[in-house]
Amino acid sequence: MEKARYFEDYQQGEQRLTFGRTITETDFVVHAGHTGDFFPHHMDAEFAKTTPFEKRIAHGTMVFAIGIGLTATEINPCAFSYGYDRLRFVRPVFIGDTIKTRVTISAKNDDPKRPHLGRIVETTEVINQKNETVLVADHILLVERKGATQTA
Repeated sequence: MEKARYFEDYQQGEQRLTFGRTITETDFVVHAGHTGDFFPHHMDAEFAKTTPFEKRIAHGTMVFAIGIGLTATEINPCAFSYGYDRLRFVRPVFIGDTIKTRVTISAKNDDPKRPHLGRIVETTEVINQKNETVLVADHILLVERKGATQTA
């Protein structure tokens, strides 16, 4: 779905929560194949039994990719991603866990280089079925201002 939303339309503190997604064995295998990360903490059940978690843990980059992917329910033609800051893997995720993502608008700022744009910071928290935060990151968006025109 496409929905135009300008800088002025965002309100600090507003939140949304995505639907859930259950992590599977296939997710582990496919992610390892895509990234080349076959680290035994993710792929070797016998090795994982010797770790403090006693079972395989999900790749942090996979949890990030899936958690952020869950937020992509609307296309905003007035905004684009500037990147992510302060990414933290807070708790492990296991096969069978269901994750969802809570997005909170945590900051609205002017863009110092582009006066026709503003910066929105979305604090993204990936949470598990126990409502525990497993990953957190700040997503920075560059968003058009209403009526602004781009100058060189």
